[in-house]
Amino acid sequence: MQCRDLVLNISVPQVMGILNLTPDSFYKESRFQQETVIIKQVEKMLENGANLIDLGAVSTRPGAKNISLKIEKKRMLKPLQQLIKRFPETIFSIDTYRSEVARACIGSGAHIVNDISGGQFDDKMFETVAELNVTYILMHLKGTPKDMQNNPISASVSNEIKKYFTEKVNQLNDLGVKDIILDPGFGFGKTLDCNYSILKHLEELRVGDLPLLAGISRKSMINDVLNSKAEDALNGTTIIHTIALLNGANILRAHDVKEAVEAVKLVEYYKGFEVCG
Repeated sequence: MQCRDLVLNISVPQVMGILNLTPDSFYKESRFQQETVIIKQVEKMLENGANLIDLGAVSTRPGAKNISLKIEKKRMLKPLQQLIKRFPETIFSIDTYRSEVARACIGSGAHIVNDISGGQFDDKMFETVAELNVTYILMHLKGTPKDMQNNPISASVSNEIKKYFTEKVNQLNDLGVKDIILDPGFGFGKTLDCNYSILKHLEELRVGDLPLLAGISRKSMINDVLNSKAEDALNGTTIIHTIALLNGANILRAHDVKEAVEAVKLVEYYKGFEVCG
């Protein structure tokens, strides 16, 4: 998949490292705001095998409040510019649902727009992505981060997501956007059972041959089963990552890059193995 001047190889699963430029994301160990710490964390994720880095400046955890456009841009642009200068061969994804932020970040050298709203929060997002000619991550979401768990999807979740993906992909294709990554939005307006239904039927959600992204790292769908907290969910995350890979995931969006990369290596070895002797 072409990401501006760089290429993302999706013939094998890839790992996207999470970098939250926020003070309030749900997993506190993923929050980075000081320049030297941000650079060090990206360096660590790349050394551990991350293929791309996803920067977010707005928390989208359940119940999260919105912030102004001005604050989001202030949090995002300077770190992004420094990272692109420091790591010019790295693909950077921008986690935003605002077309103005997407435009500013792509103008600063970013490669991918990762929109949790699938264009629902900004009616200029699709035409902006088309104009900028960049890869777009299309996520399924019901509601908004502030209220999405008040009345989550509780039935027929696969049908709803597949219909949503099909309609949105057609809209994007009509505008000339072809490089699209599909994210079913684990935890975004779904019940616990629906999250596991998505996981089990992940491959069925694919539209055409578009890649599937699984964003399940340390989320409540793990902690609600294990009665744990995000800080304790590394082992659970690795298990769920493994299931996602076996069920068709092409990209893992992960806080813990080393462990996600190891899951990819083991699953790929397992899938390529036939018989001993």
